[in-house]
Amino acid sequence: MSKPPMEPDKKPLLLLVDDVAENLQLLAQHLTDEYELAFAMNGAQALTMANELTPALILLDVMMPELDGYETCRRLKLNPALRAIPVIFLTAKVETDAVVQGFAAGGVDYVVKPFRAAELRARVRTHVELNRLKSLLCVCAQCQKIRNDQDQWEQLDVYVARHTHTTFSHGYCPECYAQFMQNLKLA
Repeated sequence: MSKPPMEPDKKPLLLLVDDVAENLQLLAQHLTDEYELAFAMNGAQALTMANELTPALILLDVMMPELDGYETCRRLKLNPALRAIPVIFLTAKVETDAVVQGFAAGGVDYVVKPFRAAELRARVRTHVELNRLKSLLCVCAQCQKIRNDQDQWEQLDVYVARHTHTTFSHGYCPECYAQFMQNLKLA
């Protein structure tokens, strides 16, 4: 299931991952106005923090000791609770093979260092918003059916029960009960 929508006035949380503290400081200078920030200095720490914080987006360096960015991203994408978090690779690796490897690992974008601040902010903003929109469920305003993953419409309670193993007991809310009784009297 998707995580609940963010509170309107709350800044989205970004997890910035780089083994060079100066790079994290530079990123923070450009992102702190629009986002809450968390920092990790290596892939293992990033995986732990992502699990604890569920950030809106992860900016991930590729070249790190022990667990590089590609492997960190692959492990994120294996975790059902974390796989929907968009990952933007931020690296000095400019070769086409490196870019393709980033997308194959599960990244949604690839930004080369040294980055242009306005471009980075635009890419981050775009992917945070895209992810927010993907987490919205489309529900018909008239019949209350929901569009499922196969782009078919089904009853909301059936969809929720299948995705959460929740059972429902059906009844009437006070307004619907009053309307139901009114309709009985008119019939």
